[in-house]
Amino acid sequence: MFPKKIAVLISFLLISLVSNSQTQNSNKTFLYQGRIDKLQNGQVILIGTASSVTFNFTGNECTISLQSVDSYEHHNYVQLVLDGEYIGKIRIEKGAVQSFPIKVTSKQKEHRLEIYKNTEAQSGNILFAGTTAKLTAISFQKKKKIEFIGDSITCGAASDPSDIPCDKGEYMDHHNGYYAYGPTLSRAIGVDYLMSCVSGIGMYRNWNDEHKEEAIMPDVYPNLYLTKEASKPKYDFAFQPDIISIALGTNDFSGGDGKKERLPFNAEKYVSNYINFIKMLYKHNPKVQIVITNSPMVGGERAVVFEDCLNKVKNAFANDKAHKPIQIFKFKPMTPNGCSGHPDVADHKVLAEEYGPFLKKLLNEK
Repeated sequence: MFPKKIAVLISFLLISLVSNSQTQNSNKTFLYQGRIDKLQNGQVILIGTASSVTFNFTGNECTISLQSVDSYEHHNYVQLVLDGEYIGKIRIEKGAVQSFPIKVTSKQKEHRLEIYKNTEAQSGNILFAGTTAKLTAISFQKKKKIEFIGDSITCGAASDPSDIPCDKGEYMDHHNGYYAYGPTLSRAIGVDYLMSCVSGIGMYRNWNDEHKEEAIMPDVYPNLYLTKEASKPKYDFAFQPDIISIALGTNDFSGGDGKKERLPFNAEKYVSNYINFIKMLYKHNPKVQIVITNSPMVGGERAVVFEDCLNKVKNAFANDKAHKPIQIFKFKPMTPNGCSGHPDVADHKVLAEEYGPFLKKLLNEK
């Protein structure tokens, strides 16, 4: 969908531009979460949807230094939460590192700023090049963890036309990773989360590709940047979630754009790839609870076939005594209100309210 990234080289060229910013984390002043890449100079690349950097500071204002980084120049977005209150998103224009002022209105002595990548990995990366804030130490509260693996729905893509209408702008203009169902329900039930999602991707084929020209999720998942680019680092599987939620199938069942040749859905390939993907996840996360879901966007006869496929995947592990039994969650059918047939922010809240209690119950049973 988007050209591939070249982040590390550019970041090293920027050190002198941000030498007054504090980027080191030797004193535990920054908390990073999600798919991120820590560079040798202390700066950090935010890669995946809702990946984040958080820090505490004193004073009434500070600036943060950010850059939109990709193999071609384009803008990107982050979303900000200050002292627990969502204060909106900011647009990072293409080009060099930019500074963004953050003003504080509350009178409390210490403040917390959370910076979330608004877009997905395929929309390019965001360099966090530091802050002028007077930093104080930040502690990490241990919580249970959920990883969300999925496609554009999971990413919160095409969900937010509040600033730019659906028929205007570019694909990344309508993302809202912070209010996607995964992050939303995670905040509601008090867990940490990791987003591993790619728009248009499937388990054995993609929205408009029969796995001929484009990589599928089993291809890109082990790469930190969710690509097949060999120069990028591998994902280290350090997150070790209590639950992995997999929501893949919307694109496998898709009819494509109606122009490019589209073969009939191949249930055998879908199930086989799904089984092998779960085996890979178990290899790296032996204690995890796997949850596989249907799609609120797949209805009619396709929904029946979809459910049958999920049951076959689950049944393939029926005699597996080494891992927790696979669970299936079924979203209710939904008529989406976002861009290009996707759920909007309000729809994501509905999905989160459906799914959250199910996941919370599973976590409480551990």
